[in-house]
Amino acid sequence: MSVNKVILLGHVGSDPEVRYPEKDYPVAYLSLATNEVRGSSRTEITEWHSLVFGGQNAAIVERYVRKGTQLYAEGYLRTREYEDRMKILRRKTEIIVERFEILGRKQ
Repeated sequence: MSVNKVILLGHVGSDPEVRYPEKDYPVAYLSLATNEVRGSSRTEITEWHSLVFGGQNAAIVERYVRKGTQLYAEGYLRTREYEDRMKILRRKTEIIVERFEILGRKQ
């Protein structure tokens, strides 16, 4: 048995970038920041996550989500390889979002 499940609650770092790899099928990309307080010095660590939304979820994200929006997201991890402009092979781990809720705007 194996499990690949991610649950995140954080704030959107930039407005979504929406692409249409297929006609009438949007894919939205955005970054999400989560914060964690560590140690006795109460140091706050910010972790950035790359989220991918497809289909109807992408259309909703495109319309209602902006930088600073608080977002709850559930999905799974996917790592992909691609070649950058300099022909260097890169790897990127993304969260493919299956379910999400828009919780509000950052004050």
